[in-house]
Order: sequence, then C-alpha cells, then structure tokens
Amino acid sequence: MIATRARELIVVTTRFNADFPAFAAMAAHGWRIHFVSTPTAVESLLAKSNRKALAGVIDLRDPQGQTDYAAYIQNLPRERMGWVAAIDPGQLESKHIRHLIRDVCFDFITVPCPDSTIESVLGHALGVATLHSESTRPTVPEEQAFGGMIGSSPEMRALYKLIRRAAPSLAPVYIAGETGTGKELAAAAIHHLSHRSAFPFVAINCGAIPQHLMQSELFGYERGAFTGAQQRKLGRFELANKGTLFLDEIGDLPLDSQASLLRFLQEGFIERLGGTDAIRVDVRVVSATHHDLEAAVAAGRFRADLYHRLCVIRLKQPPLRSRGDDILQLAEHALKLYNGTGQTQMKGFSNCALKAIQAYAWPGNVRELLNRVHQAVVMAEGRYITSKDLGIDDGAAGPVQTLAAARDAAEVQVINSALRRNLYRVGHCAKELGISRITLYRLMKQHGLRADTVDGAAELG
Repeated sequence: MIATRARELIVVTTRFNADFPAFAAMAAHGWRIHFVSTPTAVESLLAKSNRKALAGVIDLRDPQGQTDYAAYIQNLPRERMGWVAAIDPGQLESKHIRHLIRDVCFDFITVPCPDSTIESVLGHALGVATLHSESTRPTVPEEQAFGGMIGSSPEMRALYKLIRRAAPSLAPVYIAGETGTGKELAAAAIHHLSHRSAFPFVAINCGAIPQHLMQSELFGYERGAFTGAQQRKLGRFELANKGTLFLDEIGDLPLDSQASLLRFLQEGFIERLGGTDAIRVDVRVVSATHHDLEAAVAAGRFRADLYHRLCVIRLKQPPLRSRGDDILQLAEHALKLYNGTGQTQMKGFSNCALKAIQAYAWPGNVRELLNRVHQAVVMAEGRYITSKDLGIDDGAAGPVQTLAAARDAAEVQVINSALRRNLYRVGHCAKELGISRITLYRLMKQHGLRADTVDGAAELG
C-alpha cells in the first residue's frame, strides 16, 4: 500500500477546481494536489518533485470541442505518472478519446461519479506507476552515463546538466553545434539516460541519403511500392519503436520528408511508402545539424512549423576551441585509442606538440583532433609525437594567443577555403557554410576580407 506521505496528484484541467469535489476529501486524506492548465506544464512539476511516481487526472471534457487530442498525446509526460482520464458520458464514442485512454491512461472515470471511486482509481494508478518506475529506472553507472563524451570544462559540465534534465522527458530535442563536435554522442547520452534505454537507438544522417530514397529510409515501404520493392521493408522509425531516433543533419531533409516528419510529430503515426495503413510508432525524436535552421526557415528551405516542433528542448554542443583543458584530455584519449596502430608504440606528446594543440583553433573540432592524432601515431618517426607530426607547425600555432583570436583565425581559414572551393562565388559559398549570403558578407567585412583581398581574388560573384 502506498504511504500517505507519498501520495501526490497532478490535475490537468481548464475548469474550476470545485468541479471535482472529491479532491477536497482527498486533500484531507493526505494527497498533495497540483492544478495545471496544460499537459506541458506537468514537466516543471515533475522536475521539482522527489517522488518516485505521481498520480494524474487529465480532464478531457471539452464543451467547445476545440481540444487537440493528438497534441495531448504528444505532450503528456508518461514516466513516473499514473494517468486517469476524466470524461463526460458518451465521450467513449470518440475514436480520439478511446486511443488517448488506451495509449496513455491507467483507467478512466465518467464524471460525475462517487468521491470514493475517484480516490480508489487514483490510488491504484499511483501504485502501478510506482511499480513501473522502480522496474524501469535506468541504472547507468555515473562514469558511463555520458558514453564517449569526454571533458570536464564548464561548458561540458553545463551540457551534462542539460542532458540529464532533458533525458527523462518525452519532448523532442534539437542539438545545435559545429561539425565534428560530437552531437551524436550527446544524442546517445540522452537516450541512455532516459527510460527508453532498453530499446533501440537508431541514427540516420539526413545529408548522406539521396533525396529520392529518404522517404523509404525513414518510413519504409510495402512490397510492390516501386520497381525493385520485392518485399516489405521497415523504415528507421519502426526500427526505433519505443526507443530514440536521431536525425543528424536535419537541415538537409527534403521538403516532402519534412512534411511526413511533421505529421508524425503531430499525430504519432506513419505510413509506409505504397501503403495505406496508419501505423502507430512510439519514438522520441532527437535531431541535430550544423546549419543555422532559423536562416533556413527564413530562406524557405525548412518548414517553420517543423522547426518549432523539433526545437522543444534545445542544446548547444560547444566547439572544441572553447573547452580549455578538455583539448589536452581529448588528445591523450585519442593517443590511447590509436596507439599501436602504427609501427611504433608512442610514449606521448612532445612539449612543442602540447603547446601547438592548445594554441591551434581546431576548426574541425573533436573529429579533426582525432584524425590528426591518428595520423601522427601512424606516421611519426620518433617515440614522441611532435607538432610537425600533427601537421600543426609552430608558425601556425604561435599567433593564436586568445580564444577570440583562435575563433577569428578559424573563421578566416574556413571562409577562405570555402571561397576557393566555390570559385569565389559568394552565393554558393554561403550555401555550403550553412549561412545566408548577408551573413557571409558581414563576416568578410568583419575580418577585412574584401573582394580584392580574399586570397587575391579579383571577383567574388
């Protein structure tokens, strides 16, 4: 039996509290009751509560008929909660109501009903939620909680804190950050710290799949859907059922796939290519990109409604150049990881290599550091890795004295390289960098890169 001190209730309703007279009696019996007007407000109450589980009433009586029941399903937290639906007589004739009760709630009550019935049903709901929370709580050791993420800088500690807060939620998560910063590791950490950790974590790079194959990769297809479709194939959404789907480089998702993704986020259903059945899939979506999605929305390349659905919780993966001593820690990790892959077992980094590692701007972030250390382990002639082995000579490292200088040097280097690759056509260059043409011109002006001074170019186009 649940102890009186442990009984806590959240009521989601837009009606006057007196509409539920049973709650006054329940409060006298030791229940602590919170009233909120929207399902999304439940998250903040859960974050503040130290209870293993709570009971909940979701009031589905809607005299105006305006309630978006699909949004209720999407936004209603389920971990630690034993939900009971309150409905009017006859509402069970609605398919939306039946699905909501079936998928989310422990039970339902038809209002009005005896006070004793309400308290009894909520007591059972709380008991079941408590048992469920005890059996499904993640047991990830502290030292393994964030998987392959390494670093103890203030920026990373802040990120770890946000990941821990975001993990228990059902809300979609968007991870911003430069290329090579480890956004997939952050997505995996969110999954492993969530109550979905026993189920699949499926990742897909939206920028690596041809546009004409994206729909079938995400949502699957039925036999005969197109030439060569010899049998049914499950898409990434179904493969990730009950788990987490990580959509990397979401900014490259084609517009038709954006529409299908939006429909799933709104309704919780998908359709296979060539099929007609709506398939319910329970998947938490985590997305990431190095592009500026707000600029993509303004340019019409990304749907604004999808952007707001994806960015319910927003995290920022810090660039390597801002992480201080983490850079040396990551370099040592890379050395241990790759040592022995070359002909010589390396003993460590030379002093010049350590200075170069700290001074270099790392425009390619963690991915570039791993690559340079791996190359140095294989190609170095001595027993200690030097700055020359890393491809970072003293001249390249020396001028960088501050974080601001490192950031400026990295931006100049990246812009110059992109301009050369695109034959100094600013429009093409801006598209590659994931920024607007106006932003690129602003950065060029900021760094003194005029049309007649960028690597000697006479015309930028």
